[in-house]
Amino acid sequence: MTRDEFNTFCKSLPQTTHVMQWGNSDVWKVGGKVFAICGWNKEADAFTFKVTEMAFEILPDMPGLRPAPYLASRGMKWIQHYEEPGLSDEELKKHLTYSYELVIEGLTKKKQRELGFIE
Repeated sequence: MTRDEFNTFCKSLPQTTHVMQWGNSDVWKVGGKVFAICGWNKEADAFTFKVTEMAFEILPDMPGLRPAPYLASRGMKWIQHYEEPGLSDEELKKHLTYSYELVIEGLTKKKQRELGFIE
């Protein structure tokens, strides 16, 4: 996945916002909370996303994936796709979507309602 494809996909998810921060990283948020980041790798673009506890245990065993630098060291369950082979584009899109959904679930009911995710 290219950086442009990453940004196009994240933009397609409802109620997302985009900012550039942390050394020219593309940071995608929903409800003001980060769900995906592209950047933080010197050799090539790296894609970082939030995962469940189980996925955090399994995914780092795959070549090209690791606990996300900085975030994982602070106890957060984030994975970084930093080199090939990593995930296919379709698998990466699924994980970005799961990350987006995890962040929505963590929002207050009031915020979920404001964003139109619940009535």
